Amino acid sequence: MSDALISASLVFRDDGTPYSPRHDDIYHSAAGALAQARHVFIDGNGLPGRWRGKACFTVIEAGFGMGINFLATWAAWRNDAHRATILNFVSIEKHPFSANDLRAAHAAIIDDDAVVPLADLLASAWPPLEAGMHRLAFDAGAVTLTLALGDAARLLPHLADSGAAADAIYLDGFAPAKNPDMWTPAIFTSLARIAKENATFATYTSAGDVKRALVQSGFEYRKVAGFGGKRAMLVGKRSLSGNAVIDS
Repeated sequence: MSDALISASLVFRDDGTPYSPRHDDIYHSAAGALAQARHVFIDGNGLPGRWRGKACFTVIEAGFGMGINFLATWAAWRNDAHRATILNFVSIEKHPFSANDLRAAHAAIIDDDAVVPLADLLASAWPPLEAGMHRLAFDAGAVTLTLALGDAARLLPHLADSGAAADAIYLDGFAPAKNPDMWTPAIFTSLARIAKENATFATYTSAGDVKRALVQSGFEYRKVAGFGGKRAMLVGKRSLSGNAVIDS
């Protein structure tokens, strides 16, 4: 695949929150991008504890956006003396930013001294905006980022067929009501194929359609406190018991 992609537009709301005109939705909570990434995706997947002692740990993400979840995960990995030897991060994005817009977005929203240099490394390694798989390596190859640029409905089955196996899943597309194509039963079926037996997931949403799709695809979920004023979000894992709903 080498088709050119339609890039995202860098737009900010009056409060400084990055906004997508295409989806009429924000990229992260006004309460903070890094804080949201840590609460929802890192804590929601039980990290860093779950990667400790492992030779390799793989995160698969639906919705790269501005890369804040990747940067927060990379920083947490770097800061953990007992981290996995290898961190693989695979993320799907249909409308990526240009390298220049990515730098501008990071300059506006990242104020963590440990993350700023990582953001610069990411922008410096940013691939051309062409559909397909782009593998970036950092920290002498100990951290890899595979950017799967294109439509998730096409790319997720390809990842599953290629043997990708997730230890943790970040579900971070725009809200289901704004971007329903990222939350279809087919997407969750592909994610179930990719998920290892003990894989966990986390997402900021607790929408009913998402809960139903998770259960139908073999995941169990529970509701926990959300971030930035959101009452609830979902966390969970692959279900082996068939009793998929812990707390509806």
